[in-house]
Amino acid sequence: MILPIIAYGHPVLREVAKPIEQGQLELTTFISSMWETMYASSGVGLAAPQVNHSIRLFTVDTLQLFNSMNEIEHANYPDAPGIKAVFINATILDQSGEPWGYSEGCLSIPKIHEEVFRPATIRLRYTTEQWEVKEEVFSGLTARVIQHEYDHLEGRLFIDHLAPLKRKLLKGKLTDITKGKVAVDYKMKFSV
Repeated sequence: MILPIIAYGHPVLREVAKPIEQGQLELTTFISSMWETMYASSGVGLAAPQVNHSIRLFTVDTLQLFNSMNEIEHANYPDAPGIKAVFINATILDQSGEPWGYSEGCLSIPKIHEEVFRPATIRLRYTTEQWEVKEEVFSGLTARVIQHEYDHLEGRLFIDHLAPLKRKLLKGKLTDITKGKVAVDYKMKFSV
């Protein structure tokens, strides 16, 4: 089932999400809805708070990013061909490498893309949808998407990484999003 994406301005996007316990909710159905919602809105990642569930779960599919690139572009990213995975109760254990800039956007903040600098590599502990605890190192675009989605679990948005002046310049657009004055081709839920 396609769920509505929660728009900027809704309080759930600023909450620190709660850990999930095994058996707490019907995860198989919810995760299936997360994938369906993410693909219907042309996303490469989606966090549960973005669909109005303040729980520590997100999905990532960077395979589709790399599938849209040519071989020369692949050479710029050590994490090609990407991953498709569900992350439950994730914790970033370490961030390393020179921060690098990339134009980020967010399904909850449509029509805004800005350069965000993030560390190149992360070490992450998380639980899979089969309740297996894993610890892995991610780099490149995959690390970036994971960090972006992880921020949602911490009540942060990509715009929080921007300089104050840049955020001030975006204030009008952000206010419009809060009021539902933005046209998108996917289901959204606004605070108004």
